[in-house]
Amino acid sequence: MNTESPEGRPQSDEQGHDQGDEHGMWSEDMELAPVHPGDREPAEPVGDRQGERLQKVLARAGIGSRRVCEDMIAEGRISVNGELVREQGRRVDPQTDQITVDGQRIDVRNDRVTYAMNKPSGVLTAMSDDRNRPTVGDMVGDLAPGLVHVGRLDQDTEGLLLLTTDGELAHRLAHPSYLVRKTYLAQVSGSVPRDLGKRLRAGIELEDGPVAVDDFQLMDTHAGQSVVEVVLHEGRKRIVRRLLAEVGLPVSRLTRTAVGPIELARMRTGSIRRLTVQEVGALHELVGL
Repeated sequence: MNTESPEGRPQSDEQGHDQGDEHGMWSEDMELAPVHPGDREPAEPVGDRQGERLQKVLARAGIGSRRVCEDMIAEGRISVNGELVREQGRRVDPQTDQITVDGQRIDVRNDRVTYAMNKPSGVLTAMSDDRNRPTVGDMVGDLAPGLVHVGRLDQDTEGLLLLTTDGELAHRLAHPSYLVRKTYLAQVSGSVPRDLGKRLRAGIELEDGPVAVDDFQLMDTHAGQSVVEVVLHEGRKRIVRRLLAEVGLPVSRLTRTAVGPIELARMRTGSIRRLTVQEVGALHELVGL
């Protein structure tokens, strides 16, 4: 399996899973700023609350080189626990302190990682399978110990799947009470009625209860086929396919294009990329972490 850089060059690998929820465009990523040899410093104790120098923590998180981070501190762009920091000697504990850059919270803990995968159709959202079917776990290999998938995509649904070692983040993103919006592109057979968006927003009764979409748009129509965009926060099994079938639009292809603020964009099928600290911070804010 390969990963991509923002320019689309292959990079490395990661992990994953499958079950039966749907959420999945067809057809970048930011590279973390390099840490130069001169930026590296010896480890500093945190147990006594001396902590680590703020610029070092920021540089390790990929915000920029240590010197760039020092400039950002001097410019008043960094806050720690709600307090604007301008002094260069400030020490922090990356495990407990909340750090924001230009008002956006970032995750500076180095024991947690989160990835985005463009899951191909035909791959199970599972770490393993006793019937030897291809799985997300096969694709990620040993990328990061403890990596789990966030929610699930059906075997025949493609697109954005998040993977993380942060158990609480995974739980909140997947739990319906946090109302995390997922965006899908669906290719359907037939023409789309003008009032369908209104009907879907009002709610459609399915065998396991009603479901209402957050948004619905007709994207394209050609030769008896239509492409629609569906946004909803539901996570029931095959919910998008069942919903559209119920209104007379059977789905022939389904792709999840976004989970909250994280978008599939131009990721190639089968590729994996690590989320930036800014993207992880946006997910944390979304679910109240």
